[in-house]
Order: sequence, then C-alpha cells, then structure tokens
Amino acid sequence: MRIAVPDLISNSYFPAVAAVELGFFKAEGLDAELQMLSPIPKAMEALRDDQVDFVAGPAHAALSAFPEWKGVKLAAALAQQTFWLLILRSDLGATPGDVNAVKGLRIGAAPGPEAALRRLLIEAGIDFERDQVQLGPVPGAAGHGVSFGVHAAKALEEGVIDGFWANAMGSEVAVRSGAGVVILDVRRGMGPASAQNYTFAALVTSDNKIEKTPDDVAAAVRAIVKVQNALRADPSIATAVGERLFPPEEAGFLASLVERDLPFYDPSISEEVVEGLNRFALDTGILSAQVPYEQVVATQFSGLWAQ
Repeated sequence: MRIAVPDLISNSYFPAVAAVELGFFKAEGLDAELQMLSPIPKAMEALRDDQVDFVAGPAHAALSAFPEWKGVKLAAALAQQTFWLLILRSDLGATPGDVNAVKGLRIGAAPGPEAALRRLLIEAGIDFERDQVQLGPVPGAAGHGVSFGVHAAKALEEGVIDGFWANAMGSEVAVRSGAGVVILDVRRGMGPASAQNYTFAALVTSDNKIEKTPDDVAAAVRAIVKVQNALRADPSIATAVGERLFPPEEAGFLASLVERDLPFYDPSISEEVVEGLNRFALDTGILSAQVPYEQVVATQFSGLWAQ
C-alpha cells in the first residue's frame, strides 16, 4: 500500500502520516508505506498512473490529473477547510487579517496551493499587475525531499521572499524565529470567510483502486478515522512520529500544532463542502461544470466516517 504525500514535514496531512507510523494501517491489515512526491500535481499523476494507491493532499489538486473528477474519489477528509496560512516578513509591520499588505511583495507558494491564495487575493480586490504582487515558486523548493513550508521559512529569513503561503509547520518555524508573522489563517477567521471551503486535506484514491480492492479502501478509511480519534484523545502521541521523521526543531512543536488542529480532525465530507470545493475549481478554471456530489466523493465508505 503506497501513500503519497507532497510534504512530509507538515501538520496538514499528518493524520495519514500518523496512521502509517503509529500502526493504524497495519492494524487494519494493510502494509502501508509513505512516499514523498512533490509538487502535489506530481503525486496526483502517480495516483492516476497506478504508481501509488492513495494521495494525502489538498482535495482540489486531484483535478490536476483527473479532469472533471473522472477516475478519482475523495475517500475521507484528513482535516476540514483550507489549511494554508499567509506569512509576511515581521519587519513590514503588516496587520493580521489585512489582505492589502501583500501589495508590492514577493510571495512564495507551491503549485496547487498557489491557486488558493491567488483566488483569495483576487476576491479581496487585489490586481496582481496594478498592485505589483509577485506570486510564484520559492527558489530551491522543488528539490527532492524538500519540505516547502520549512524551506520557505528559511527563504523568508534570508530575504529571498517577502512572504509565503504554506502549512502551519512552516508558518510556525517563521514565527518562532521572529522572521515572520501570520497575516491570514482563514480556518480561524483571519481572512475572507469565502476562502474557508476552497479545499481541504483529503485522502484521495482512484476509481480503479476502489473497483479492484474496495476492502483495502475501506480499511484505509477506518485507519484514518481511528488515528484522528486517537490524536484527539492524546495529541502527545504525535511526538513519536515527529521524532522519527522530522528535524529536531519541528519535531519539538509538532504535538502543539496537532492539538491546535484537533477541531478540524473530522473525516466527513459534506455536500456543502463539495459545493464550495467545486465553486473554487470553477472560479479558477480547473473544472468546467458542476458535478454531482457522488462523482467527487466515495460515498460507499461514508458510513465509516462516524465510527
């Protein structure tokens, strides 16, 4: 069982990582291994080409390899709502929640996540040309095994970029170093509410996988549900995973980030959430028409979400 993640040193997809490392997949009879594939479109292409069995990644990114939601399904949510944060250089004196603070700045974002920030800024009235906002990759972030958020935090500290859009792990590194401050965190009401349902962290699989081995997909969903429950009961169990996989600094504060994310550890995928996801995909041009909920979500496994 191969599970691709676009960023291993991250809290965003952590339930999938923890389910492997803490033995929850094994307890369901699955011999699972993690495979870091970045950027996220590359991971989705690997799923399409049957090189991996699942991707733990942002839900909307499935459309990069499966146009119009054909051939792919969301099996469970790893965490609810848009989970990236916008960090700007602390010496800019920007006010948290002020979208206009990006004017004239160089903002780093990875392919996939970049679309969410671009849409957020456009909806907030930012004109990229008029307001001289540069939004694009962070130099050096595309290397094999590079954690985008942690790398972006270092680039911010070195003055290579003025800000970045990344998971809370990278954000925390920048904040703790004093180099950055959180400007947008839409999940927690810091920024436009319309951006909350752009996407969410999801366990994604292919129709081919569901058709050939539905029992394995069901077992994977159960593993995710059980690890989310376990993390809610005791966030400190995340530390053991961090110590095995993360650099020492990030491992040290992983449990606190997981504890902060606990309100979002809900495996269910509602019709309202999918409507928001599809609306975002339509607005950004990665989807050409609305599609039914059942074409996006593997509803045959929805009964497992409440276990």
